[in-house]
Amino acid sequence: MAQFVDWDLAAATAGALGKSGPRVSYAEATDVVTELRRLTGEAAGHVAEYTGLRSQLAHPPVRVVDRRDWAAANIVGLREVISPLVSRLSGDKRPGPLTEAIGSRLTGVQAGTVLAYLSGRVLGQYEVFSGDPGQLLLVAPNIVEVERKLQANPRDFRLWVCLHEVTHRTQFTAVPWMRAYFLGEVQAFVDASQGGEHLLERLRRGVATLSDAVKDPESRASVLDIVQTPAQRAVLDRLTALMTLLEGHAEFVMDGVGPQVIPSVESIRAAFNRRRESGNPLEKAIRRLLGIEVKMRQYAEGRKFVHGVVDRVGMEGFNRIFGSPLTLPRLDELGDPDAWVARVHGPAGANPTAG
Repeated sequence: MAQFVDWDLAAATAGALGKSGPRVSYAEATDVVTELRRLTGEAAGHVAEYTGLRSQLAHPPVRVVDRRDWAAANIVGLREVISPLVSRLSGDKRPGPLTEAIGSRLTGVQAGTVLAYLSGRVLGQYEVFSGDPGQLLLVAPNIVEVERKLQANPRDFRLWVCLHEVTHRTQFTAVPWMRAYFLGEVQAFVDASQGGEHLLERLRRGVATLSDAVKDPESRASVLDIVQTPAQRAVLDRLTALMTLLEGHAEFVMDGVGPQVIPSVESIRAAFNRRRESGNPLEKAIRRLLGIEVKMRQYAEGRKFVHGVVDRVGMEGFNRIFGSPLTLPRLDELGDPDAWVARVHGPAGANPTAG
């Protein structure tokens, strides 16, 4: 099978380039891990009660990780998805040994560079690639670093983060078809390409673009260079709509539950929003090219959509969104909750006093 990425080199690069975490004693680190595990369980109860969604699938316990372990977990997940796709696209035809060795090592360094950057920013993640139904990761050093920068109450901030990430876990375990649907759309994106060899080259170029963005914020390349066909753009629209929904739903839940159980939630949200919006030109350029700016917009747009739907049909009515892939919002409906309500609930479905 053709080797697209030297995954071992990617892991080594991510570990070597990743930032060191904040200074904590061994006892402090142990306390943080213990509390994050406890707060994950507490958050699960709050999320279930607030949303009415209950996990239908067994899931592994939360993993509290450091930056190196976060990168390693994502490498495992990406390898599980990318390797079979590369095999299918290449028809198991191996390039020349020199080409394969140089290409895979170069891509490994580039992928590791991107993961090293992200490993210093991610607070938590529901990682769906490496196993069914996925696993919840909380990056302890980043959580501690941010709570210190925001001067937030540690317990309040940690529970706030757990509410967001546990909502993502609930989305994938209370909706058993969600993971298969997401992975199917990734497969559809590949199937919509204009040819295996060309797609592999564009994927390499996309990884290189991300790596360049980390090292050179003046780069004008775009990761959308790998999206070339109308069919791919249609799949990308569906994936964008899905991710906007999931992120917005998590934001809506954490803000809905927060005032009941987190005394300082208003100051945390205000400080966190300022952190999201701030950044020097280098940070902003990297966020744009990595797609983090898009993700930040998804938080706001998705939260507004979820709020609009719940206002109209209540939480139980909103949960019909998880009935099947056909009830997920279309991209153009995210800015028009009435359109989604009319399509799924019928013209008379809206109830202005609900929720």
